[in-house]
Amino acid sequence: MGGNKIPLKFRLYMMLYPLRILMKSLASNFTGGEKMGNFNLEGKKAIVFGVANDASIGWHIAKKLNDSGVRIALGYQERAEQLVKPLLSMLNNPFAEKCDVVDDVLLTEFFNKVEKEFGKVDFLIHSIAFAKKEHLQGKYYEVDRRGYQVAQEVSAYSLAELTRRTAPLMNDNGSIIAMTYYGSEKVTPNYNIMGVAKAALESSVRYIANDLGGKGIRVNAISAGPIKTLAASGISDFDTMLNHSREKAPLKRNIDADDVANLALFLCSDMSKNITGQVIYVDAGYSIMGI
Repeated sequence: MGGNKIPLKFRLYMMLYPLRILMKSLASNFTGGEKMGNFNLEGKKAIVFGVANDASIGWHIAKKLNDSGVRIALGYQERAEQLVKPLLSMLNNPFAEKCDVVDDVLLTEFFNKVEKEFGKVDFLIHSIAFAKKEHLQGKYYEVDRRGYQVAQEVSAYSLAELTRRTAPLMNDNGSIIAMTYYGSEKVTPNYNIMGVAKAALESSVRYIANDLGGKGIRVNAISAGPIKTLAASGISDFDTMLNHSREKAPLKRNIDADDVANLALFLCSDMSKNITGQVIYVDAGYSIMGI
C-alpha cells in the first residue's frame, strides 16, 4: 500500500474541480452583484483565514461578504493553493496570499502586505481547526502531548495570534468571528481533542471580547451543526453525526455552509452592534436536544 499513492477519488475531484469552479463563477455573475437588503457593507474590508476549497465554511463567508460589498483578503495554506486560486475569480478585487498560522515569518509578511494593500480592515474571520486524524477517533485520553499541542495551537491559540496582528489595523466597531461546534460543550463521539480545543476557543472569544470592547470591536463564535467540509472528512463516522443531528433537530434537517455565512453576515453588520462575547448557534435546533 504505497504511502504516496493519490486516491482515485481525489484525482477525479481535482480533474473536475476547474469545471466546477467555472460553473460557479458563471452563476455568480448573475447573482453575486446584488447586495443583500440591509446588509450592504460597501467599502468594508475583511481578512479571512480557513479557505481550503469551495466547500469550506470560510469560503462561503468570504463570498457572502464579497457579495455585500466587502473586499476580501484571503490567507490560505500552500497545500490548498490549487483549490483556492480558481475561487478568486468569483471575488471582487481580492487580495490573496499564502500564510500559515503556525509560521511567524509568513504571518508577519501576510499582515504587512494586508496593511499596505488595505490600510485598515473591519472584519476578521477565523475558520481554522486542525487535529491529527488518529486523534479524531477512539479514546480522548489516548491523545499524545504533541497532538494536543498542535490541535490547541492551530484551533484555539491562533485566534489570539490573529487578533493581536489584526487589532492595530482594525477600525472601531469592527467584528471578529470564529467557528466552533457543540462538541465543545457536550461529549460528541470521535470529536475528542477537537472538542477540547473548541472549548478553549470559545473561552478565548469571551476574553478577547472583553479586551477589545472599548473600541467597540465585537468578538463572537458561530456554533454550526455538522457540515460536510474537508476538515469534517477527518472525523471518524462523520455521516453518523449528520444523521443524528438531522433526527434530533426540531427542524428535522441539517444546515449547510450558506446558513453559517448568513449568520456571519449579520454579525459583521451594524445590526449586531450589541452582540459580543457570545457563542451563537445555527444548527436547526440540535443544541437544545443534547446527544
